[in-house]
Amino acid sequence: MSVKEKEKNKISDDNIIGDEHQIILYNDDFNTFDHVIQTLISVCDHTPVQAEQCTLIVHYKGKCSVKSGTLIDLKPRLKKMVDAKLSAEII
Repeated sequence: MSVKEKEKNKISDDNIIGDEHQIILYNDDFNTFDHVIQTLISVCDHTPVQAEQCTLIVHYKGKCSVKSGTLIDLKPRLKKMVDAKLSAEII
């Protein structure tokens, strides 16, 4: 493997392991405040106050970053949020 290939693989690995990704939650005008708050508490380990603040930001601004971390950590959390019918993505 050439040096360039090793560097390219290293960059890809850093993106997976690095702490630079976020779950963005979007407003969907469908879920109740209570449902979103409870989901953020259980899935993202938010305190009730954090979950309520994020829910209000989503309601008024349309979106909010609700969790930062590695892809390895965020992918299962995103799946649980989508399973709970929330509109979210990892960026």
